[in-house]
Formats: sequence, C-alpha cells, structure tokens
Amino acid sequence: MKNTSLRNPLMLLLTAVIWGVAFVAQSVGMEYIGPFTFNCVRCLIGGVVLIPCIWILGRVRGSETVSGTEESEKRAGKNGKTERAYRKNERRILLTGGLCCGLALFVASNLQQFGIQYTSVGKAGFITAMYIVLVPVLGVFLKKKIGLKVWISVALAVVGLYLLCITEGFSVGLGDLLVLLCAFVFAVHILVIDYFSPKTDGVRLSCIQFLVCGVLSGICMMIAEQPDMGAILQAWMPVLYAGVMSCGVAYTLQIIGQKGMDPTVASLILSLESVVSVLAGWALLGQSLSARELFGCVLMFGAIILAQLPERAKD
Repeated sequence: MKNTSLRNPLMLLLTAVIWGVAFVAQSVGMEYIGPFTFNCVRCLIGGVVLIPCIWILGRVRGSETVSGTEESEKRAGKNGKTERAYRKNERRILLTGGLCCGLALFVASNLQQFGIQYTSVGKAGFITAMYIVLVPVLGVFLKKKIGLKVWISVALAVVGLYLLCITEGFSVGLGDLLVLLCAFVFAVHILVIDYFSPKTDGVRLSCIQFLVCGVLSGICMMIAEQPDMGAILQAWMPVLYAGVMSCGVAYTLQIIGQKGMDPTVASLILSLESVVSVLAGWALLGQSLSARELFGCVLMFGAIILAQLPERAKD
C-alpha cells in the first residue's frame, strides 16, 4: 500500500458520508426532472462552486502554484525543461485528466440515474458498490499488486453490502444491468483519478470534470428530454445539495483524498456510502434497522479497518 496519512482516509470517509445522504437527494430530485437534466444542473453547480475556491487557493498559495509541486518542479529542472514548457505540460496534464475524469463521471452518473428508475434503491446501492471488487480486478490488468489482506477486506465488504442492501429476492433486470455498467465505469473513474491526482491540482481537476460532465449531460438533455425551468426550480433543494455537497465538496475530497492511497483501499472506504445511506434513513427518517442490516454494517466497518491496518514488517 502506498504511504498515506490519516487525513486521506478521513477525507474519503467524509466523501462517503456526503454521498450516502445524497441518495435521498437523487431520489427526490428525480420526481421533478429527468436523469440528464438532474446531472447537468448538479454538475454545472458543482463546477461553478469550485471556481472561487480555485481563485482563493491561488491567492493564498501565491508563488506556490496550485498546478504542481516543488518536487515535480525539481524534476522538470533536472530534465532541462524551461519554465514555460513545464507550465504547458502541467496544463496539458490538467486538461487531459479533467476530460478523462469528466467523461467517466458522465457515463457512470447517468447510467446510475437511469438504472435507479428500473430497480429498487437497495439493489442499486449494492450493485453500484460492487466497484470495490472491480477496482482490484481492473488493477490486476494494470499490474497493480493487491495483497491478501485487501482481497479479504473486499470479500467481507461484499458480504456486508449484500446483507445491508438486498432484503428482497435477487433477480436481474434492465435497471440492474444499467447499474452494473455504472459500477464498472465508477471503478474506471477511481483508477483514472488514481493516475492523474498525484500529477496535478485536485481542486482544478475536480472543477474541470464537473464542467465536462455537466456540458455532456446538457447536450443529452436537449436531445432526449424536455427541460422545464419550473420543474428544476421545484427540485431546487435536492439539486442544490447534489451540486454543492455531493459534487463540489465530496468529489473534490475524493480526488484530494486519493492522492497517495491504494485505489482498492480508497474504493473500500468510499463504499461506506451504502452504510451511511441506511444509517441516515434510520436517523433522519425513522426507518428501523434489522439485525441483518446491522450485521452488514459491522462487516463493512470491519473490512475498512482491516484494510487500514499496517502491513507486517518483513524480517
């Protein structure tokens, strides 16, 4: 596992909390507007919210740029690159990363929104969180070494998710297939972030990915849906939460928190959104938790703790 401080896992945990509560916002918002409209508005709000953050961070850091680190500047100097060439390369990496992350987010988020329409929330939550299995599987093809401890954590988390989310008979329908494709693309999204986040500024990368996702969703919205401003205004509260908190705050925390972390462990922490959504329903809506669901939560937390334990030092 890559070296990381406690701050990074805590950032990802906060991300999972925000995403878990956002399931309510997504469900309520879909009562007023279509999937493409919802994702278009929420992502554009998320991108716009981050613009002043980028400006403020730039003023605070001053000469310490938000697009690179001192270490990368030293490497650039050793390679004989000019400052202008270095900046140009930084911008290229930022734009490329933003476009790749935005495209993956566009596909995954819209597949999820459409899938939720045709399947239960519990099944959708379980299938979406299956990216915790897909991330290490895809990582194997990318020649990433996955330890036995992490594989055991993944297995525990899958069992916990099943107990937590699947309370009815399990069958496969159109919505399930759409959400399964969503989980695959979310796994790709995590690996793309793992590749680009150490190379550029996380806040700018997040801002670009939202603008890309929002624009692409907007194009699809104009083609496939009939957006109505009155309906959007009726859904202002869930859309605003999804835009500011789920997009602007949570996805930015994900990008920053994933820096230096094993992507499989990061996906395990992020999958706690399923646990949070159940706990939020219990705490905010008075929905009771069965012994089966509580045991699923315990397994999920146990999997995260196991994944975070330090590796045994070799003699």
